[in-house]
Amino acid sequence: MTRVPFAARVAAGVAVTVVEEARKLPGSALMLPMTVVSEALARGMRLQQQVTALAIKGDVIIATLPVVGTPREEQPAWAQFDEDGDENDVFGAPVVTDDVDVPDASEPIAANGRFALYSTPPVDEPVQDTSAKSAPGVDKPEIVEMIDFDTLALAQLRARLRSLSVEDLETLLDYENATLARAPFQTMLANRITTAKAK
Repeated sequence: MTRVPFAARVAAGVAVTVVEEARKLPGSALMLPMTVVSEALARGMRLQQQVTALAIKGDVIIATLPVVGTPREEQPAWAQFDEDGDENDVFGAPVVTDDVDVPDASEPIAANGRFALYSTPPVDEPVQDTSAKSAPGVDKPEIVEMIDFDTLALAQLRARLRSLSVEDLETLLDYENATLARAPFQTMLANRITTAKAK
């Protein structure tokens, strides 16, 4: 078998490649404008980045040189930073406020308003003995002592409601009505009783 010369094989390969690329030309012709635009944008961005890098290097060099005739940049009076001045002056001086009463960070802040029912008292305050406020003729039912009802916050009571029976809920509602009569507790117990009876 005779072997075709190398140059003839390369020429045949080039001819086949030209035919294949000619068949792809309609599809690639549609993409050509987008390709040209995206390459132009990418080159423009690269050029802009290089110019910016050169400007930054120039700024660094110019800042180190004493330039005659340029005014020194003064720091505005309102621009005060932690690095300015002595550390003892910055951190040792008390904060002075004109019209705002700022509590010390060491004081625990008790919640007030509608959130007071959901919070527990601060650690250093004793828990109020609510049993002293109860009516003199009211006996504590067993469920009240079992769940320690008098010391529960509203959120703690809500967490325990699902485990209680309807009779226990009614007993707690009667006890609450006879003693402290706290509206949120009464409402929560009444709603839970209604839900439990509907099931």
